[in-house]
Amino acid sequence: MKHLFAIVALVVGLTAAAVAQNSESPDDGIHYLALQISDNDPEKMNTVLNVAANVSRLYSEQAEEVEIRIVAFNAGLHMLRSDTSPVLDRLKSFDQSMPNVSFAACQNTIDAMAKKEGQEIPIADNADRVPAGVVELIELDEDGWTIVRP
Repeated sequence: MKHLFAIVALVVGLTAAAVAQNSESPDDGIHYLALQISDNDPEKMNTVLNVAANVSRLYSEQAEEVEIRIVAFNAGLHMLRSDTSPVLDRLKSFDQSMPNVSFAACQNTIDAMAKKEGQEIPIADNADRVPAGVVELIELDEDGWTIVRP
């Protein structure tokens, strides 16, 4: 009977450790925030940028670090297109004033738009291309980032 209790306690302990490992953010003192944009709506794009700026400013004022990643896919990719972005000037400003904010453009969406439009899709210089925007968000979540869709 003692062995059974020991085995149950071990299984419970290992399960709790595995859950904690998968649900905790990195233990480096840095806050991690990923923002999703998937709509071609200038108001939502500005909202995402406002959230990024406000979060960055708040943590800076508290002398704390924050990393922010804005992930654009589907129609939200227009935010990062240098030919159609209604917020291109703000993106350039972020590149200069907020190095803790990065941008990810979904390559799946870029390819689909290129096929539909019959031309290359120009992406803002300060945006990284990632294979798939949703997969980027999944992996960030698995790495302990907080995901928000403003």
